[in-house]
Amino acid sequence: MVSISETAKTENSILIIDDDVDLCDLLTSYLQQEGYRIETAFNSQDGLIKAQSNGFSFIVLDVMLPGMSGFDVLRKIRLTSQVPILMLTARGGEVDRIVGLEMGADDYMPKPFNPRELVARIRAIKRRGREEGWNEWSGEKTDKLITGDIVLDLGTRTVKREGILVVLTAAEFSLLEKLIINVGHVVKREDLARGVFGRNLAMFDRSIDVHISSLRKKLGRQVDGVERIKTVRSVGYLYVGV
Repeated sequence: MVSISETAKTENSILIIDDDVDLCDLLTSYLQQEGYRIETAFNSQDGLIKAQSNGFSFIVLDVMLPGMSGFDVLRKIRLTSQVPILMLTARGGEVDRIVGLEMGADDYMPKPFNPRELVARIRAIKRRGREEGWNEWSGEKTDKLITGDIVLDLGTRTVKREGILVVLTAAEFSLLEKLIINVGHVVKREDLARGVFGRNLAMFDRSIDVHISSLRKKLGRQVDGVERIKTVRSVGYLYVGV
């Protein structure tokens, strides 16, 4: 049995994989003050070994790393783990951000950034992984959300389609949850961003769109061939009811 202290240690453990030693030292100092246990890795190989062998609750991963790129590390981690991952990208690296999200990153931040914003992003991502399900229409807590052939288990944060497990990232699960809670109703992109990422969308920010694209690929169409998630141009998205 895992003790309370061990559980707390695991829940507050963050791995930073970045070859910028000064940045890692700065973030370590700042995050430790916020109550997090920090480990660092300065190259891709060490980072991957640590990510696969320790029970971290969050990973901060730089795109530009010696050896394997951050994308390669992300892909290998995602083969065995859905731990929340925030990627650090070069400012203006829009392609890097989109690729990272498509490969399973939960969010990204362009360098340089304010450590306080990083803490806010980490808290938002971790918080959505702990929140209990709440049916906005009935006003009651619920353990599962069911629509058509999709079942979201809010306790285990797992999704099944026709009884078969569909592996989603934390961001994808939270996004799907909010769409299904509002099934048949349009949810604005801005509301999704605030609910899933805990922040407003910046101009040209395609985070939500990339996650929606990934959800469509993983869930497939409904039994009658209808697209599950409909785009409402210039507004947001709607999960089509059956």
